[in-house]
Amino acid sequence: MPALADLLLIRRVLRILLTAWNRAYDGQMRFSTRTLLLQVGAVALAVVLAAGAHLWLAYERLWTEAEQNALTLGRTLASDPVLRRTTAQIAAGAGTPPPAELASGPVMAAAESARASTGALFVVVTDEEGLRLAHPDPARLGERVSTPPDVALSGREETTRNTGTLGPSVGAKVPVHAPAGAPQGEGSVVGEVSVGYARSGVAEGLGADALAVGSTAVLALAAGVVASLALRRRLARLTLGLEPEDIGTLVQDQEAVLRGIDEGVVGVGRDGRVTVANDAARRFLGVDLTGERWDSASVPAELRELTAGDVPAEADGGTGRQLVVGERVLVASARRVVHAREELGWVVMLRDRTELRGLTRQLDAVGALSEALRAQRHEFSNQVHTVAGLLDLGEVAEARSVLGRLGATGPLSFPLEQAELLGDPSLQAFLGAKGIEASERGVVLRLGAETLVRNPVAAAQDVTTVLGNLVDNAVRAAVAGSPDAGGERWVEVELLDDGPTLHVVVADSGDGIGGIEPEQLFERGFTTAPPAAEQPGGHGLGLHLSRQLARRHGGDVWVISPGRPGGPGAVFGARIVGLTDEEKADRDSRLGRAGPRGRTGNG
Repeated sequence: MPALADLLLIRRVLRILLTAWNRAYDGQMRFSTRTLLLQVGAVALAVVLAAGAHLWLAYERLWTEAEQNALTLGRTLASDPVLRRTTAQIAAGAGTPPPAELASGPVMAAAESARASTGALFVVVTDEEGLRLAHPDPARLGERVSTPPDVALSGREETTRNTGTLGPSVGAKVPVHAPAGAPQGEGSVVGEVSVGYARSGVAEGLGADALAVGSTAVLALAAGVVASLALRRRLARLTLGLEPEDIGTLVQDQEAVLRGIDEGVVGVGRDGRVTVANDAARRFLGVDLTGERWDSASVPAELRELTAGDVPAEADGGTGRQLVVGERVLVASARRVVHAREELGWVVMLRDRTELRGLTRQLDAVGALSEALRAQRHEFSNQVHTVAGLLDLGEVAEARSVLGRLGATGPLSFPLEQAELLGDPSLQAFLGAKGIEASERGVVLRLGAETLVRNPVAAAQDVTTVLGNLVDNAVRAAVAGSPDAGGERWVEVELLDDGPTLHVVVADSGDGIGGIEPEQLFERGFTTAPPAAEQPGGHGLGLHLSRQLARRHGGDVWVISPGRPGGPGAVFGARIVGLTDEEKADRDSRLGRAGPRGRTGNG
């Protein structure tokens, strides 16, 4: 039978799945394969249960229909006037007619006619004692029926599922009532009609339903397998082919790396949302970006530009981009994340260079002072030789005069006059070093008439960065420009403190900025230096970074005068605002660090 073949196929599929699942449970298969087998097994189980339930309901429906058909046929025969009258006459007589007479009688004729026309297995009529008056086998006429007739002979109808002399059957038994004028009285039970259909015939009716159910089950199972395969492929893509154990290990490693490094890490997924931001990144940026859209995140636009669509995979070229965020100078770089030729997003690295920049400036000053000390040592040696020569010649008075001048001015004049106006020793040393560098290039660095710094500056690192960039640019402009009327190239610096604020003015003897818009000078990457002087991360960044540093606490850097060809050159102004002692204490508490209160340090 087709239905049986379908059921056997489903059974075989289930057996194969069970065997495969046992292997998977033993750890011989990948997780995605185990998941696929589990899904297919669940689909197969659901299909089998649904098919079984449907077949069972169809089976019960067919049995019920057979019982109702038998009951209807029995009622029809039991109400036949000829059958009622003949049965009543036989029941009223003494004994039962012989089988030969019954076989040719009207009851047998009516029963066989109904059986032949309906396809029933049997139509049996009995008298009030259960003796057969009609039966498909004439040899059994006059015998007692094989199944109890008590219910029908008591006047009630019933449906039956039993096995008689003709085999298993489903049927019904209906009482036969005496007609009017019968000796027993009208309505008395004088016999029964028993109708039955073969069970095999009922089961044959189930074949069509079983074929439809089996075919539907196979199609549903196939659809479930295809859907499971698609889900498996999707799962493998989402997990990048990694097993759960691999993912667990990867998460542990990620947490260990992200929490254990000082650099900030921000991960941006393919959908443009921030998927991870470690503690350092939250500390640097002052906000937790996890879950936000990167293109609208509350970070500087320059940082978001690092992940622009047209940026190459190695966007930073190994150097990174410097920017100011809050109180920090950061170096940011971004790289695409690619796995198996599939782009997964971006990773943005943040490195804190706040203290490093200050230390670099101080180191530059120390280096310049070291060069000055070496020069002074050389000059001092020459002066000593001069004194020794004068003493050998007996010129004691002249030797004494040389020693006097040496004691009053030192062996080498300090390149920064009126340095005592700077009440910050580090600022003196820094500008002194810049003065030495400028003098080596033929430029005089001098302090303006309005200079007065009474106390140590409140934003030492910002001051060295901003002032250093302005002085370096001014020296470069003085070297490239025209000397003044006296043939001197110079740079003039004026500094005036006002509490935690330092006002700075830097002018030079160069040719000015020409036709360049002042604001253009502060754009990142813009430079007026010749191409040969370009250095990675050097020109084109100083003024931009200086303005950012100054503005983070309310200060600024601007162009006071663009200058003119032939001199004097451009004049730049800066206002650098440091933190008060109370603001420093509040900042340290917010950043979770402790330290002595004072006026030095990063402002």
